[in-house]
Amino acid sequence: MAQPKRKQSKQRSRKRRGSIQFELPHLAKDPQDGTMHRPHRINPANGMYRGRQVLDVEV
Repeated sequence: MAQPKRKQSKQRSRKRRGSIQFELPHLAKDPQDGTMHRPHRINPANGMYRGRQVLDVEV
């Protein structure tokens, strides 16, 4: 198995790990009521998906 020729510095490791950050999920606006929800998923506020009612939501 291959071995590294030199020790990797702490700064280099931390730079690499620092670029992997938490990102907020993208949100889509519902055309019916304007609520924000995850795209390509059922809107939990009203139970609509692509213009169809697919989930009964108690309001």
